[in-house]
Amino acid sequence: MKNYCGILGASVLVLLILLTSCSKEKKGNSNLKPPIAEKHPKELNIHGHTRIDNYYWLNERENPKVKEYLEAENDYTKALLEHTEDFQKVLYDEIVGRIKQQDESVPYKDNGYFYYTRYEEGKEYPIYCRKKETLEAPEEIILNVNDLAEGRNYIKVIDLSISLDNRILAYGVDTLSRRKYDIYFKNLETGETYNQVINNTTGKAVWANDNKTIFFTRREDETLRAYQIYKYEVGKESINEELVFEEKEAEFSCNVYKTKSREFLVISSHQTLSQEYRILKADNPNGEFMIFTPRERGLEYSIDHYGDNFYIVTNWDATNFKLMKTPVNQTNKKHWEDVIAHREDVLLEGIEIFKEYLVVEERKNGLEQIRVINWDDNSEYYVDFDEATYTTGLDKNLDFDTKLMRIYYTSLTTPEKTIDYNLETREETLLKQKEVLGGFDSNDYQSERLYATARDGEKVPISLVYKKGIKKDGNNPLLLYSYGSYGISARVSFRSDKLSLLDRGFVYAVAHIRGGQEMGRQWYEDGKLLNKINTYTDFIDCGKYLIEQKFTNSEKLFAYGGSAGGLLMGAVLNMEPDLWKGVIAAVPFVDVVTTMLDESIPLTTFEYDEWGNPNQKEYYEYMLSYSPYDQVKAQAYPAILVTTGFHDSQVQYWEPAKWVAKLRDMKTDDNVLLFDCDMESGHGGASGRFKRYKRTALTYTFIFDQLGIYE
Repeated sequence: MKNYCGILGASVLVLLILLTSCSKEKKGNSNLKPPIAEKHPKELNIHGHTRIDNYYWLNERENPKVKEYLEAENDYTKALLEHTEDFQKVLYDEIVGRIKQQDESVPYKDNGYFYYTRYEEGKEYPIYCRKKETLEAPEEIILNVNDLAEGRNYIKVIDLSISLDNRILAYGVDTLSRRKYDIYFKNLETGETYNQVINNTTGKAVWANDNKTIFFTRREDETLRAYQIYKYEVGKESINEELVFEEKEAEFSCNVYKTKSREFLVISSHQTLSQEYRILKADNPNGEFMIFTPRERGLEYSIDHYGDNFYIVTNWDATNFKLMKTPVNQTNKKHWEDVIAHREDVLLEGIEIFKEYLVVEERKNGLEQIRVINWDDNSEYYVDFDEATYTTGLDKNLDFDTKLMRIYYTSLTTPEKTIDYNLETREETLLKQKEVLGGFDSNDYQSERLYATARDGEKVPISLVYKKGIKKDGNNPLLLYSYGSYGISARVSFRSDKLSLLDRGFVYAVAHIRGGQEMGRQWYEDGKLLNKINTYTDFIDCGKYLIEQKFTNSEKLFAYGGSAGGLLMGAVLNMEPDLWKGVIAAVPFVDVVTTMLDESIPLTTFEYDEWGNPNQKEYYEYMLSYSPYDQVKAQAYPAILVTTGFHDSQVQYWEPAKWVAKLRDMKTDDNVLLFDCDMESGHGGASGRFKRYKRTALTYTFIFDQLGIYE
């Protein structure tokens, strides 16, 4: 058998010494030697160009040598941070101590029942409950996830769905963190969990109106692409899966849902630049799904139903999207007509339909807006929000015939509120505000909205928060976060765990860089494909701006990003390594070219319109110019912490593993480089309400350790 890893054999002795000789000094023992992955050069050839990948072998998931290497990295990280373990526990207890353990969500009414979720003291997982007709009725526990979690290292339960007669619960369960869910069924009258289990799905079961037929989506085994829709009759003893739709195009995935009106079942096929829908009356589950309007390259749209019409949010001749409608029996695009026209300065993000009002979610100047339009007279208004930077949106609104709209609101200084808003009187009723224990007072903190000038002249918004009283003298530690991909706008929301930074003098900032959609659809277009480098230079320019504005300096500036935001971290590390004191890259997508050339890896073909197809030379060369793994240089890097999960289905563990190995080999500095691979979790980290904060405490300790902060 080949000796794949250089830490084996004699190096095991080095590792044992490493684990037993760790100094208790505040900065750790700089004499500890990291594990070194052995090189096995692999030639990768395309477009007449050859890359040598010395660590390609690390993608052999079942190879025991790979797991041994990952465990050695974990041991090294633990040893190097051993002197901070007491502080990690302090931070974990501090973070968890702010969370109200005995808690309950705001109930919402659906089909004759009030539904809510509650948590019990010391329990990691939710308990799903309901009460019939009134909140004074006896509680029914429909699912206690703590019971399902017993004896498991990981569990995630999603998409609880109940038949219209309120008798049968369907729910999805993942026990590996690979996004492969099994669907279970429970009789809520008897408490019996059926023997029927549907494997390898997205976890969502959609009920037809006959109370026995469900539709579900199956994943491909290797790529995990959601590609088939099946029909299934609950309660039958025999296996009765019937394929009703298969998405043949590799760049598309599919799912199924029911409209708010409960009149239509909808199959959605979607990829980055195109969507297509098929519809079927929910009363007729054995009928045939009909195409709403055929897919077109570049045509994006979503649909909902009310009364005699479908309502369509679309980019048809509308970069920032517009709202259209069409009769239920004339769904082809040629019949669509405008309801809300396109606007150059406003992004239309979504709608909610009520009997008397149309509610529109918009974004202008980087901020979310809620617009209310009266169907009868077309009068309209906007819901008022006071703060300079915030996040708001629609919560569960299941009824058409109501004047109450449920919304949520949060900001960097305001814990999330759940509000019932009267569409007629404009009165707000605060139903709940998330409680923060430990003496938190929002008046102790200050948030701001600033604009950095990017190198090409664009104004890039920055949202930031700090504890009142700090001096803008250039001497504050600052953590700068961003994401910047897929048109996902970075949320400006309250996170109680961030108080552990703010209360120790940190500034926390969110850079709303291109690649997100904060400033409209063009903001996204200018940060993807052959414009992707704008994402990285925007982030760098935001960091430099915060230094210029005396919030921090390069000896106290830290950067953080995860997933595609981890790609951002890798790119800016190569481009401007001297700008940062430290960088945290969580589940980072850093081996861009190799991954996008491998169609067997989950999400690859689905994302050609985000990153480009490297089988085309132009995109290959452009990706290669920023791919963090390919662009590692023999240069000095700041302190780096890289985290991942062995079962990650979205960014495979081997991307950060290879990146760390190459950085260890090439970097010319003595700054710490740590790699933490959770062998029991995937992309989202540990399951459970509190366990995830173990890694948060580790991350904060890494930052504090670079600054000599230990309390």
